Amino acid sequence: MIKKSLFATLLISALFSPIGANDDMSKWLRPAEVPQPSNNKLTPERIELGRLLYFDTRLSKNNKISCATCHSPSRGWTDAIPTAKAVGFEGRVGPRNSPVILNSAYQKRQFWDGRVRSLEQQALGPIETDVEMNMPLNELVPKLQKIQGYRVLFAKAYPKEGITKDTIAKALASFERTVVSTQSPFDRYAKGDENAISQEAKEGFVLFKGKAHCADCHDGFNFSDGSFQNIGLHDGELHGKELGRYNVKHRAAWYGVFKTPTLRDVTKSYPYFHDGSVKTLKEATVICSQGGRYEHNVRNKSDVMIDRHLSEKEIDKIVTFMKTLTGPDLNVTVPTKFPQ
Repeated sequence: MIKKSLFATLLISALFSPIGANDDMSKWLRPAEVPQPSNNKLTPERIELGRLLYFDTRLSKNNKISCATCHSPSRGWTDAIPTAKAVGFEGRVGPRNSPVILNSAYQKRQFWDGRVRSLEQQALGPIETDVEMNMPLNELVPKLQKIQGYRVLFAKAYPKEGITKDTIAKALASFERTVVSTQSPFDRYAKGDENAISQEAKEGFVLFKGKAHCADCHDGFNFSDGSFQNIGLHDGELHGKELGRYNVKHRAAWYGVFKTPTLRDVTKSYPYFHDGSVKTLKEATVICSQGGRYEHNVRNKSDVMIDRHLSEKEIDKIVTFMKTLTGPDLNVTVPTKFPQ
């Protein structure tokens, strides 16, 4: 289970406050408090309930798939197996790479296409989706209501609210808000420890912010500004889920765009991009530095996606820097027993 000390650290301002860091470096450090809605404030009871639900395979139609199946703590909070696309109910393959939930509490939009705003809205989507957990909520709610252990836990976490689709969503969202990045070598460097990262990594950071223009999209402490970009992974006309945010609303500026992912713990979360088409961090860096996989016949490619004419040595430095964004695994205990 998540220790009470971790819960406390999420709310204590001193944890990630820069000590002796200048204003330029402070923006790269994680804020002390995790954003949380007024109607679902974090409590130990809600976090613990959410943790159990997150790992409980009974939330799926066949009792074999949990949220952790596609967002595993042992795989950087993404797929438990290195597949290009998410694998869900009865081996069905989803249309996109499983997004990382690390630091999702700080995101203003959820899912690759940003179709919902809150973690509460996000939490229920995969449960009902036929290629993921394939469990209709009108079946899940009574299923959980029959489990005495869950009735007790829901009563403690959400008194007088009972077990509903809303409280299930709230509990899952509460746990997900605790899935935050830990202190990485880069964080120690940003706080003033000059020896925390190598000289090559420091030079890579300079390139990251400057010549390579990585920070145009991968900005701030989460190394994502939450924007949506078409990075030129596919040429010609796009169809189906490759249309990205355009499927949410048919706006020309949304054609083929996807949310900029965090680079925190990026060494743990391969394969990369929304289509899971890239296995290595260097290859992903090369594609972005060259202005995308395709130069011509890419409709609505982002203006920031141009060839930056980086040498292989410069790319290696950027990769070395990005590796410093990986911190120790979050202290989360995977439950072995569930409410009965």
